Amino acid sequence: MFSKLREKLRGFVKNVEESAEPKVTAKAKAKEPGKQGLVDRLLQTEIKEKDVDRALDELEIELLEADVALEVVDELRERIKQNLLGRKVRIGTRKSDVVEEAVRKAVLEILKPPRRIDLVEMIRSKENKPFVIVFVGFNGSGKTTTIAKLAKWLKDRGFSTVIAASDTFRAGAIEQLEQHARNVGVRVIKHDYGADPAAVAYDAIEHARAKNVDVVLVDTAGRNELNRNLLDEMKKIVRVTKPDLVLFVGDSLAGNSIVEQARQFNNAVRIDGVILTKLDADSRGGAALSIGHVIGAPILFVGTGQGYDDIRPFDEEWFTSLIFGDSGSDSGSG
Repeated sequence: MFSKLREKLRGFVKNVEESAEPKVTAKAKAKEPGKQGLVDRLLQTEIKEKDVDRALDELEIELLEADVALEVVDELRERIKQNLLGRKVRIGTRKSDVVEEAVRKAVLEILKPPRRIDLVEMIRSKENKPFVIVFVGFNGSGKTTTIAKLAKWLKDRGFSTVIAASDTFRAGAIEQLEQHARNVGVRVIKHDYGADPAAVAYDAIEHARAKNVDVVLVDTAGRNELNRNLLDEMKKIVRVTKPDLVLFVGDSLAGNSIVEQARQFNNAVRIDGVILTKLDADSRGGAALSIGHVIGAPILFVGTGQGYDDIRPFDEEWFTSLIFGDSGSDSGSG
């Protein structure tokens, strides 16, 4: 996972380490009595701007190749530079550790969500049920499976859930959703194909109110930037349901295009959060690093496998550990 991004970041660490090789004077080696303060200064090197800039120039190109969005590359460059310039490295200290720490800090700052969303707390604190979540995304992003995963995740935490089959456009979409819903023990509210998707969502909300159901999960048809009718239909669903959250489901394997997809949906309907799918198969990692920062919406969950339990809340510390390949960082997906 994230092998491409990890390779690029480690290459940068090595480049800076080699550029900032300290020179120890004979006077420092002698360690004259009473001159320990001077010796300490001479036994360290300062990471200089020219050393960092050379390595950053290479890193910039390589991050773009790893699907990191341009604005995120620029932001990372500035943050890494700020974290490194003027750093003193003593002889005997592994310079790579110092550089990696600065890079980790920059990555963590990029991944830090602009706002925190505690889904469980939001659902519990809403006075008038149900809590409504609308899911949007491109075709093939894994949206339907993700809805089933989240339905089970919520069920495991004591919430009752119903799913609105508002994708009345794609052939087989309703049957696929019903199969997933049966597998996790959740009811689906549906109409016939060609029906008004907003009406399906409205009926699901009314059903939830009548039955005191906690959460309504609204599936929608996959869209792309060329299909204006489906985008208008999505806007209508959001207008009718007045959802508590609109979540963008994006395929992390889509590369940098996932960022552009998220922008389009964010322009059409404000995205409150992101769910990244197929993270376990993402070797580049750049899109995952970029998406939340670019659209200003937090990543709430990530899909880590094929099973219904393979979904976990996003945590930037865990995610940074994945990027840098820390041992044991892949555990605990659920």
